[in-house]
Amino acid sequence: MKQSGHLSTELIDTVYAFRSARVILTAFELGVWTALSNGEEPAAAVAERLGTDPRATDRLMNTLCALGFLRKRGGRFRNTAFTARHLVQGKPEYMGGLLHTASLWKTWGTLTDSVRTGHSVAMRAPVNERDGEWIQGFIAAMHGRAIGSAATLVKMMDLRKVARVLDVGGGSGAYAMAFARARRNIRVVVFDLPNVIPLTQQYLREEGLEEKIDTVTGDYTTDDLGSGFDLVFLSSIIHSNSPQTNQLLLARSAQALNPGGTLAIVDHIMSEDRTQPLAGTLFALNMLVGTAEGDTYTKSEVDAWLHTAGIRNTRSRITPLGTTLVTGRKPS
Repeated sequence: MKQSGHLSTELIDTVYAFRSARVILTAFELGVWTALSNGEEPAAAVAERLGTDPRATDRLMNTLCALGFLRKRGGRFRNTAFTARHLVQGKPEYMGGLLHTASLWKTWGTLTDSVRTGHSVAMRAPVNERDGEWIQGFIAAMHGRAIGSAATLVKMMDLRKVARVLDVGGGSGAYAMAFARARRNIRVVVFDLPNVIPLTQQYLREEGLEEKIDTVTGDYTTDDLGSGFDLVFLSSIIHSNSPQTNQLLLARSAQALNPGGTLAIVDHIMSEDRTQPLAGTLFALNMLVGTAEGDTYTKSEVDAWLHTAGIRNTRSRITPLGTTLVTGRKPS
């Protein structure tokens, strides 16, 4: 009974955790922390700045204090050191990717219907047709996730004979930057959709790498990827696609490689019974509610696609983010 009681408490705590998450996301969407960037303010002043109800804003901010994301003194609220650094728009370490998390809230709310029907019931237009705000939030989220570990992941690969890299669906260019910085003579190409590449170019300019990294617009499901590359890199790509699309994409990626070149995949790679890792099981559901055909895949599935594409000597290693790096070579 003791164990049962513990599990009951744990279950309730887990189930009700959504409330705290919703408070944080709502405050982020409204811009509460940015509104407090100049110092202490009463809730009424914040509400006036945000165009929100004063009483409701006060209750929201009180809860943020209880959660440790605001401080209150004499009826006035202020940011913590953490929120001033990470949740105020315009700061260098601003966590803008939370906007994408807020977007995920809406699609995850349809999980029950998606499980009933077997497909997304909330899926929006294709990525290349979505509005600028969604794209900016999505790319910011992906950039924030990748930038801290990209250099470490790149070090996991042998780049001694690599002169040209193709980063397929490279987004913000976080990994492209890491490749460009890893060796002086490496040239990188980021291949992504027409509404993504302008954001890529902005990130590259901010890092002073626009002269070392090229950008190419296209759709990796239909367009040619080019040729003459020593490394083709696909991070967080295969989970968005059906098995059939992945097979075609990896075949096209292999064609873009020079003989002896490496094809590298970074993604959630599942155990054969699909129950591990936990992050991968959750991401499979994320693909269910948010994409037409996306999923997470097992090592044997990925190896089969690579083998069919003519890639040999595959190897798998866990990355700093807990995902898996799968590499293989095109025969010389």
